[in-house]
Amino acid sequence: MTNFIDLVIQDLIKREENLSNLKFVFPSRRAGLFLKKSLSKYIEKPIFSPRTQSIDEFVEELSGLKSITVENLYIQFYEVYKQQTPNKLIEEFDSVLGWVNTLLNDFNEIDRYLIDPDKIFNYLKDIKETEHWSIGEGQTEQIKAYLKFWSLLPKYYKGLNESLKEKELGYPGNIYREAVENLEYYIDSVAEDDIKHVFVGFNALNKAEERIIQEILNNRLGWIYWDIEESFLNNPLHDAGHFIRNYRNAWPYYQKNRDFHWTTNSYSIPKSIEITGVPKQIGQIKYAGELIQKLLIQNNSLEDTAIVLADETLLLPLLNSLPKDVGPINITMGIPLSTMPISDLFEILLIVQKQHKGTVYHRLLKQVLNHPLIHLLFENEILTKAVIEINKGNKTHLKVSEIMDLFPNDKNIPLLFDDWNGSIRLGLIKFQKLIFLIREQILKSNIQDNITLECLFRFHTIFNKIQGLIEPFEGFNNLSSLIGLYKELIKNETLDLKGEPLNGLQIMGMLESRVLDFRNVIIVSLNEGLLPAGKTDNSFIPYDVKRNLGLPTYKEKDAVYANHFYHLLYRSEKVHLIYNTDVDALKGGEKSRFISQLEFEGIHTLNHHTISHNTPAYPKELREIEKSEEILEALTDLATSGFSPTSLTSYIRNPLEFYYQKILKIDEFEDVEETMAANTMGTVIHHTLEELYKPYTNKILAIRDLESMVSKIPETVMIQFKKHYLDSKHLYGKNLIILEICKRYISNYLKKEQKSIEEGHKIQIVALEEPVEMILTIPSLGFPVKIKGYIDRIDLCDGVYRIIDYKTGKVTQTQLHIKLWDDITTDYNRYSKPFQILCYALMVNHKFAINQMEGGIISFKNLGGDYFLKFGKADEDKPTLKDYLITEETLKNFKNQLENLILEILNPDINLVEKNI
Repeated sequence: MTNFIDLVIQDLIKREENLSNLKFVFPSRRAGLFLKKSLSKYIEKPIFSPRTQSIDEFVEELSGLKSITVENLYIQFYEVYKQQTPNKLIEEFDSVLGWVNTLLNDFNEIDRYLIDPDKIFNYLKDIKETEHWSIGEGQTEQIKAYLKFWSLLPKYYKGLNESLKEKELGYPGNIYREAVENLEYYIDSVAEDDIKHVFVGFNALNKAEERIIQEILNNRLGWIYWDIEESFLNNPLHDAGHFIRNYRNAWPYYQKNRDFHWTTNSYSIPKSIEITGVPKQIGQIKYAGELIQKLLIQNNSLEDTAIVLADETLLLPLLNSLPKDVGPINITMGIPLSTMPISDLFEILLIVQKQHKGTVYHRLLKQVLNHPLIHLLFENEILTKAVIEINKGNKTHLKVSEIMDLFPNDKNIPLLFDDWNGSIRLGLIKFQKLIFLIREQILKSNIQDNITLECLFRFHTIFNKIQGLIEPFEGFNNLSSLIGLYKELIKNETLDLKGEPLNGLQIMGMLESRVLDFRNVIIVSLNEGLLPAGKTDNSFIPYDVKRNLGLPTYKEKDAVYANHFYHLLYRSEKVHLIYNTDVDALKGGEKSRFISQLEFEGIHTLNHHTISHNTPAYPKELREIEKSEEILEALTDLATSGFSPTSLTSYIRNPLEFYYQKILKIDEFEDVEETMAANTMGTVIHHTLEELYKPYTNKILAIRDLESMVSKIPETVMIQFKKHYLDSKHLYGKNLIILEICKRYISNYLKKEQKSIEEGHKIQIVALEEPVEMILTIPSLGFPVKIKGYIDRIDLCDGVYRIIDYKTGKVTQTQLHIKLWDDITTDYNRYSKPFQILCYALMVNHKFAINQMEGGIISFKNLGGDYFLKFGKADEDKPTLKDYLITEETLKNFKNQLENLILEILNPDINLVEKNI
């Protein structure tokens, strides 16, 4: 394959040009390496290599200015901003960081397109004043400040340029403007040295680049080689030829019948293009890895093969998806530092400091402790134990001393969590110590983690930069400034990967593909919104103003991407276009308009594929645990120590869940309870009622007793809240609402009880939170079985004993009715509550020898007319008739069912089988 750079060299040799006196200028630096590779194919004798530069390097040389770093540009702008802005309108540095990037982008465009700054800034000021003109009431202070900002833009622009010029520095835009100013002097100097310029592979030029290139061409100091398909150039509607078509028609250079180099017909040669839709971002990457494997098998090499990522955040997943024998790789894009784990660590630590008021929020604390790099500083067992203790302590905010108690004698905790007390310098010193500490642990562990080590070095450099700005710059007076600058810096920093620049597989972004040609091309994430990017415009300048002044809009940016896309196809032989079909994905689901354009053109054979992940529907296999000797021994110990009604209903619900909780002793995951959980709320209500009723045990309740209890609700609830919800000092938000709900539930219940007494019912409290137990002697078992529990309340109502269980959830009367005794130990959802009530009744009968009683539930979410919801046994023949008394016959029938359930649990031949719930 003869690529574009080869064609340029062949033409220059044909012209008999002295290659050593040429200066090649490319859109990007990378193309210069390929030029030198191509030269080696055509040069037969040693020569001095021609000079190669990117357009940015060339323009910087032309301007005589040195490019300023991002962080210093922000600082310089803020100094100018403070000088030019009235004192009462000056914002803090961290606030300015929110909009300065947009403004500096506009400064760049104004300069690159050689727009008169006074003209455009005055125009913008007039537009804003017109928008806020009012015939009615005067302008508010906010509107006046807003309009003042627009009137100050010329001063900001002029002040920044003057400040930078004094230091011989510049930002990209004003470097271009200065280069145009110096153009005449530069042309005179290179004419004397007989240096010729070769501009190669350009497409979209800004006005400054146009002026520079035209002047060099007009003075016969060089040539420009375009690479454009003839059909695109001649089609006024095709975006890929938009810019070059305008240059050919408008440049005076071409009006003098000078040759236009070059148009090609490479794209028009029919090609077979594979277009594949794959769900999910990772799905695309995996598929690209499979294509690379196939190309490697077919060709034994990946020379002239490129993967182009429209979404550059997919670089790391791609590297992990390539075959192991892929061979040499060259990566021209960097990994954004913001995507690396270490950036998360420092951001979390900065947030810890921002929220630090003598304590550390538990979620931030656990995020730090669970970070993979922090695991290098502590043993995993210590970290795990610390997190468990934090959860058990149920404190949302912990003092540093409390954190240190979790890590006795460890010196790293203050480094991570000590309050900086507003000292940015102290914080940066701590960060640098942390970096060296992590680096030391990586080196000690002999883990080959060069990427993390390189990241540590880059963050060390970033914090050094920031530290160097602190003393001369007064804007660093709070943590928000540090956090804002930190985010801006890592957003623009990348971790550059070194590879084989000219050999093997090439991995690049769209911009790096300019000028270069590849035989095999794979483009990933060819979706609308990514390629082209669409209507994304980070600018203060309105669209219509840009159009009038010749500044680029999203339409011109779409044309840029169109040229890059089609150029990749010019000399390719195998093309794979991959897009994301997942409609739920951000910028996914809709294939790029470029694919539709290929279909409309009808030049190439397009093979469409859609790949879907085969996810077979496996039926859920219910797990089964055989009762080994160890399990039977544990079950026997549990039976002799005592089954609770809750544990028995757990078995009815799901034997496997019973096995995990009661045999393996696996508790549910425990986390810090920021919002009071339902079970904690139930505990508070239960214990509050116990405290309120306790003074009236064994006496008939009077109305004045209930009134006294109602008056004590707020105080008693708060006492119980503090006892059972440890972090009670953070009583706000949802917790405050839940606390009020607890009070309301209890108040409503006591008022119901008061109304019952007013209606003539006599209520006497017999016991509260009463512990009960009994021994079951089952003949077929060789040991006694105990059941035990606590009853919330036993009372006498009109001479009838009542067993009462409190429930904070909603319970209805029908949930307490049973018809067939055999169902009570098989259907958890319908009969778990009657099962528990009868368990308590059986134990009460054993302890107090009460032959007849009622049992039921007080549901605080269902305090209707008959608020005591009673257990009832329906007649099999007449299901509407219910017997609400728990008699000896009822207990006898239930006891038979209970014994059968216990025999099943302890039967060695019946496995513990999972239920599908």
